Amino acid sequence: MKLRTAALAFAIAAGISSEGCNSGSGGTAGTGGGSGTGATGAGGGGASCPDVTACGGNVVGTWTVASSCLTVSGTLDPSLAGAGCPSAPVTGSLTVTGTFTVNADGTYADDTTTSGEEQFTLAPSCLVISSTPVTCAGAASIIKTLGYSALTCTATADGGCTCAGTVHQSGGIGLVSVAPPTIGNTTMSGNHLVLSGDAGDASYSYCVSADQLTLTPQSTTPTMAGTIVLRKIDISGTGGTTGSGGTSGAGGGGGGTAGAGATAGAGGMAGAGGTGGRGGAGGTAGAAGRGGGGGTTGTGGRGGSSGAAGTGGAAGTGGAGAGGAGGTGGAGSVVGPCDIYKSGGNPCVAAHSTVRALLGAYSGKLYQVRNAAGATKDILTLAPGGAADGPSQDSFCSGTTCVTTVLYDQSGHGNDLWYQGSTMVPASTSSRPATATTESLTLNGHKVYSLYINPNNSYWVDASKSGIATGSQPEGLYMVTSGKHFNSGCCFDYGNSETDRNADGPGTMDAINLSSITAWGTGAGNGPWVMADLEYGIFSQTAGGSKNQNDPSQTSTYVTAVLKNNGTTEFALRGGNAQSGNLSTYFKGALPGGGWSPMKKQGAIVLGSGGDCCKPSGGANLSAGTFYEGSIVTGYPSDATEEAVQANIVAAGYGK
Repeated sequence: MKLRTAALAFAIAAGISSEGCNSGSGGTAGTGGGSGTGATGAGGGGASCPDVTACGGNVVGTWTVASSCLTVSGTLDPSLAGAGCPSAPVTGSLTVTGTFTVNADGTYADDTTTSGEEQFTLAPSCLVISSTPVTCAGAASIIKTLGYSALTCTATADGGCTCAGTVHQSGGIGLVSVAPPTIGNTTMSGNHLVLSGDAGDASYSYCVSADQLTLTPQSTTPTMAGTIVLRKIDISGTGGTTGSGGTSGAGGGGGGTAGAGATAGAGGMAGAGGTGGRGGAGGTAGAAGRGGGGGTTGTGGRGGSSGAAGTGGAAGTGGAGAGGAGGTGGAGSVVGPCDIYKSGGNPCVAAHSTVRALLGAYSGKLYQVRNAAGATKDILTLAPGGAADGPSQDSFCSGTTCVTTVLYDQSGHGNDLWYQGSTMVPASTSSRPATATTESLTLNGHKVYSLYINPNNSYWVDASKSGIATGSQPEGLYMVTSGKHFNSGCCFDYGNSETDRNADGPGTMDAINLSSITAWGTGAGNGPWVMADLEYGIFSQTAGGSKNQNDPSQTSTYVTAVLKNNGTTEFALRGGNAQSGNLSTYFKGALPGGGWSPMKKQGAIVLGSGGDCCKPSGGANLSAGTFYEGSIVTGYPSDATEEAVQANIVAAGYGK
């Protein structure tokens, strides 16, 4: 539901020890650094960590952390994790190690690690998250996603909790973050350095003096004090003696003796001339002699492109030259998941994917990407019923950054999912679109891209007038996701949600969830699990807060997750490996009592977050997950229909 944009540290991980908080002589800088503030000299025993005296300067270059001293005080805002309290007193300290690079084009690479400990207390009112009561352990599992590698909360006599958190974060230098960035863009304003990443913007007061860069992270919730002192790395070297060039190879046999001068020079990267002596190109082997080029595969042998799911188009007859006139039978035989659902009496009212068409006849837009200049491009299918045109995204995004702005609805109902934070779906300032290029994969040999959701990313549409199930009407849905990219944040969902983006009570959502969240119930092992977000709780079976041992942890790279709900008495959870095999039924039984039976579905569609995320007045998504494809259908699909959909997903060739 809600996330905090920058909470603790951009940490630099090059293995340089951090000394600013250590007792003793005052650190390696002696005088306190170029800012003259005693950045490393004043922190003996960790009693205090003075801020930098900001002076600005040129930050371009590669810097390594020499020392650091950061203190955390004031309050956290647990409401950013959906908790029912606005503040929690916090104390702690952090250190930073590693390297940080700012390039001349304004981009940066954060190779840092921020480590430390924090302690805070939760009032009893904090133990209601997403309008649902939780235990201290349940609260810890959700609040942990604000940036802690480990968090333990213990009940107190007053009904609240005391919590101890460990920070060990790569990226996000000096500011604990739900999604610490390791790359992004920099801007300078006065004496402030702003680093932009997936989790939002992080600001630092800074001063460059000679070869020293001193940073103070800017944060008020919690309050940060102290400095990170970095030294510039001279990567140019003294040059070394130029290599003489090596003796040229006489025909490819002897040639490659390295230029003798290349190894000389005290600090040089390598003698420039040394590369010249690499072997004479000519005589290795007659390149043309390897099999006659013509007969490898007949040009038509890849079959009608629409045959990916068809019966005949996978391969042409006789790839050895003459027979490659195209696989017969592929044309017109493609069937997608929505075709299967329709045949079973459950037509799709929403169908979304970044990797392929979900109907055999669909040849339109799948999604849109936007580059750093603000230009946009719609990514289409390669052919009707086929895979996405991933290479066209590569061409458009080459040399720039791209985000995914909208997933188009293939069902014909107009339920396009725009990112929360767009002009189509105004949202909190922390909300932003997912990076479009984070994960590529192959689908039966075609390069495609996933929708790679990190905290702050969420997509939404009000579909309540489009024919989607509302009230107690029955509904089925599935998504293909991943067991490799997930967290315990609330809530990586795809499905039916509230039209007002509020938690409106039990039964106002009907969405698939894949996560390791433990606040309201779990499956076997450590997760992630296929569960149902029915609002006021995420369920692995009828009884909320319980462990369903029949709901296994999903460890496959590609996971099919299925939910169906008849709206009055029953719901079912199913899942399996999207690359092979059948579905398993993890639960089929009664809806929870006390407000979920009958359901009260409202008919919006959410992807990537819970239903009460991410209004302009609220926070942003805390969850992480991967979305490849999914659809929502009317009615209560049969197990046989769902098995046919699973077979279609397997035939699509994820990762092949």
